[in-house]
Amino acid sequence: MFHRVTGIFLVLVSLLLACQPGKELLTYTDAVAPIIHEKCSPCHVNNEAAPFELLNVEDITRRHKLIRYLITNRIMPPWPADPSYSHFANELYMSDEDIATVIAWMDQGMLPGDTAVRYTANALRSEYELGKPDMIVKVPPVLIPGNNTDLFLVMKIPLELPQDTFIRAIEFIAGNKKLVHHVNTHLVCFDEGKKNTLEVGKVWVNQDQANSQQLHRDLGLLHDDGTYPLMTPSVSNYLPGSLFSAYPGNIGGYRISKKSAFYLNDFHYGPSPVDATDSSYYKIYFDNKPPQREVKEFQMGTLGISPVEPELIIPANEVKSFHIKAVMPEDISLLTLIPHMHLIGKEFLAFAVKPSGDTIPLIRINNWDFRWQYFYQCKTLIYLPRGTTIYVHGVFDNTVHNPNNPFDPPREIRDREGSMRTTDEMFQFIVTYVPYQKGDEEIEVNR
Repeated sequence: MFHRVTGIFLVLVSLLLACQPGKELLTYTDAVAPIIHEKCSPCHVNNEAAPFELLNVEDITRRHKLIRYLITNRIMPPWPADPSYSHFANELYMSDEDIATVIAWMDQGMLPGDTAVRYTANALRSEYELGKPDMIVKVPPVLIPGNNTDLFLVMKIPLELPQDTFIRAIEFIAGNKKLVHHVNTHLVCFDEGKKNTLEVGKVWVNQDQANSQQLHRDLGLLHDDGTYPLMTPSVSNYLPGSLFSAYPGNIGGYRISKKSAFYLNDFHYGPSPVDATDSSYYKIYFDNKPPQREVKEFQMGTLGISPVEPELIIPANEVKSFHIKAVMPEDISLLTLIPHMHLIGKEFLAFAVKPSGDTIPLIRINNWDFRWQYFYQCKTLIYLPRGTTIYVHGVFDNTVHNPNNPFDPPREIRDREGSMRTTDEMFQFIVTYVPYQKGDEEIEVNR
C-alpha cells in the first residue's frame, strides 16, 4: 500500500511540474546520476575514503539536505585546483551548471526516473580500474600505535617472479584510508646472480632510526657483494584523495627482474588516538613488451633541484611568501603535477614561461587543504621547450587565524632537512614528464 501511495504522489508531482511553463522536468536517472557518478561516487563507494555510499537515488534522497549544503558551499566534492586557471583529466570539480542541475532536481521533488537503471559499486569501479590485476602484492600488516604521533616507516616487499618481464601499471590500495597519508614506492631490480635470496634483512624500519645507507643495509636492499642494484623511482605513489590513473598510449611501464623488491622509502601514517591496523596492497598489471617511453620525474623546492627562496622558515604570527624556479635543460612534455605543502600552507601557484615569453598556466590553489592532495594529470601533454622556466609561488599562514595551525599559540615552523612530519613544513612541486616527441601536444589523457 505504501509503495502504491508513493507512486501516485510522484505521478501527481510530475504532472504539476510538467504543467509549469519553462520548467524542464528532471529525473535522477537522466540528469543527476551522470554528475554524481563522475564527481562523487569514486570516493563515496564501499571501502573507499568517504563515510557513506552515493550510488543510487535512495542514497541521494536520504541525505539531500546535507548534499545541498555541501555542494552549494563548494565543500564537496573536494577539488582544490582553481578551474578558472587550468583543467585536468581527473578533476572532480562540480561546475555551476552541475550544481544548478542537482539543486533544481531536488526542488522538483527528486524524481527517480527509470529505477531499473541502477548503478552498482562494481560498475563504478570498472570505470576507474584497468581490469583484473595480474598480481596482488600485500603490504605486511602494520600496527599503528594510538599515541597521536605520525608514524614514518621505510619498508621492503620482496617480488620473486618466474622470469624477467614488464609492468604497465602499479596501483597502491590503502587499507586504512583514514590513517594512510602518503606512500612513495620505488622498484629495485637485482642483477642476475647477485642476490642469493630476497628473504634477508628487516621487513620495515622506523624512518627516524638510521641514515639512508644504514636503512638500505638493514632492509637487505643491496646486492650480496654490497653494491647497489638498479632502482626505478616513483613507480607508484599515493596521497589522500588521489585517484589512480594510467598513462596514455605507449607511455610508462617498467622492466622488472626475476628478483626484485618494492622499496617504500616513505610510508606515512597520520596520528591516531587509538591503536589501529593497516593492511594495504598493490595491484600489478604486467605487459608482454617493453615500455616505449620512460616516465621521468623531478621535484622543485624542498629536497629538489632548486631551492626554496628565502629559506623555508615561517615565524610565529606571520603570513609569509616563498618562491621556487627552475630552468628546463631539455624539451619535455608534462604528464602530472603534484603540489605539496603541509598544514599551514595557504596558497600555491605554478606557471611556466617559455623562451619566447609565452606564459603557460599550470596550477593554482587558492585555499590549500592538507587533507586533499592530488596527482593532477594534464588533459593533454604540455610541451615545455628547452630554456622554459617554471615558477612556483607559495604562501604560508602561521597565525591564530589559520584553523589548521598545529600549534596554539603559534610557534616557528620550518623545513627541517626535508622532515615529512606534518608539524614541520615542506614546499615542493613534483613533476612527471617524458622527453618531448613531435605530436605530444595532441595526446589526450583519459581517466
